[in-house]
Amino acid sequence: MYFLARPEIEALLAAPDQSTWIGRRDHMLLLLAVQTGLRLSELTGLDRASVVLGSGAHVHCLGNGRNERCTPFTRTVSRAVQEWLKEPAKCDSTALFSTRQGRRRSADAVQYLVAKYADITRQHCPSLKQKRITPHVLRHSAAMELLQAGVDCSVIALWLGHESVETTQVYLHAHMALKEAALAKIDPLGHAGVKCYQPGDELLAFLNNL
Repeated sequence: MYFLARPEIEALLAAPDQSTWIGRRDHMLLLLAVQTGLRLSELTGLDRASVVLGSGAHVHCLGNGRNERCTPFTRTVSRAVQEWLKEPAKCDSTALFSTRQGRRRSADAVQYLVAKYADITRQHCPSLKQKRITPHVLRHSAAMELLQAGVDCSVIALWLGHESVETTQVYLHAHMALKEAALAKIDPLGHAGVKCYQPGDELLAFLNNL
């Protein structure tokens, strides 16, 4: 299972050229995707009216089985969405992320833009060269961000719109794999070949006086 680490997320978000309307739209879409963990179909189905700002800022979407779900924003994302909504809608489109002609972005179009910005990011982020970045990877990344922040799996399942907590266990296993990889880099305790450190007389005297 692929997911992006925080530096990789930041590098991807920096890829769109925000001096253009398309770049600002694509940056907002990527930011929303990686913070909310919405499915691709949920992202493309968002309307401008799906966003609720102010106290308790969140986005409202229809998930699998047309189940309604509300996902909160961080303050940073809330401010970014607020700025994006100040941009005039193209051709009076109701879609949150439309084309320049006012049409709703298709799933294929979103997949293409994620791949495009991933290619740009790989040029200066070597760790992405072995990863295939898709909208679903951004969903995985949102889940891992929550897990690494200490959020319980049952809450993550609710956040992502999973019908069962068991579905979310894959993130827990991935997180454990990261910890095991880190542990493998540490010299094992009680290893017979490890030499004991012998403090000098000056250090012993200093410790005795503490």
